[in-house]
Amino acid sequence: MVSIKDVARAAGVSVSTVSHVVNKTRHVSPGATRAVEDAVRALGYQPSYLARALKSKRTRTLGMLVTSSTNPFFAELVCGVEEACFQAGYSLILCNAGDQPGRQAAYLQTLMQKRIDGLVVMTIFRDADFQDALSRLTALPRAVLDPEPTPRACTVSDDSRAGGRLAGEAIVARGHVRVGCLTGPVQHRRSQDRLRGFREAMEAAGHGLDPDLIRTGDLSLGGGYDGTVALLDNAAPPTAVFAFNDLMAMGAYRAVQERGLRIPDDISIVGYDDIELVSFLTPSLTTIHQPGIGLGLAAAGALIGHLERGEALPERILKQPELVLRDSLGAAPKGAPRCR
Repeated sequence: MVSIKDVARAAGVSVSTVSHVVNKTRHVSPGATRAVEDAVRALGYQPSYLARALKSKRTRTLGMLVTSSTNPFFAELVCGVEEACFQAGYSLILCNAGDQPGRQAAYLQTLMQKRIDGLVVMTIFRDADFQDALSRLTALPRAVLDPEPTPRACTVSDDSRAGGRLAGEAIVARGHVRVGCLTGPVQHRRSQDRLRGFREAMEAAGHGLDPDLIRTGDLSLGGGYDGTVALLDNAAPPTAVFAFNDLMAMGAYRAVQERGLRIPDDISIVGYDDIELVSFLTPSLTTIHQPGIGLGLAAAGALIGHLERGEALPERILKQPELVLRDSLGAAPKGAPRCR
């Protein structure tokens, strides 16, 4: 294995000069720099990651806890965090916590054993053990995907209330009065905000929101399917459905199509997230765009800026959602959807 002493010998410089060139810790003359870089390439030298970490007391590594990287939206978040790490020369340790009690705290302990420099938390739920363990890590910089302020953390989110309002305004503008909602878990702040914004848009147009047309889901394909079946079984079914994420909207597609109904001729569907898949659905899905990659970039970028340049960690990063109009939203049909 090639050592730093081998590089110094080949370049005809001291070990400390090699260290300064490799780690960019001090100015070295152009001639010596070229000699060291040539020797590094010729010998295939790789700096000792462990030695560097022990010396600097930093690993240039971020840890990330995510609900599930198999969910397309969370996969986009991961891509954003990973890109920010790559650009800054950081490594990323990713843990799929699955929102399972105890698993989050266990992963946090593992990440701390790996001596991470900062933590990105992008989970929907956080159990008590995890919250307690996290609260004790007062010196660990962290970014959290959350609409509510978190002590000693940078909170990152889209404006879900504004997103819900955008969806409602687009739906009522096309003449829909009876509209169904497929919400996320009721204790989930983002679900509460999206419902509040949507209700505001309906009320501003002079329409109420029928409680019988609100179905609580789990943000999954199956949850969207089951919720839509229940909505279509209503004595007066809706002419449009607003799903609080794109996965539930995709589940709604199947329930509607199984009834022999057409989107948007018989019933319109609007989603939330704008994951890549939904532009390829037939018909393509109208949705609220929240920048998954952008949120991940912002979260990791804030941590790296704090760690590398001493920048203050922002208390909050709020991204504005946007309406993406596609083919699944049309004018309200006359009468309720025809259940065949």
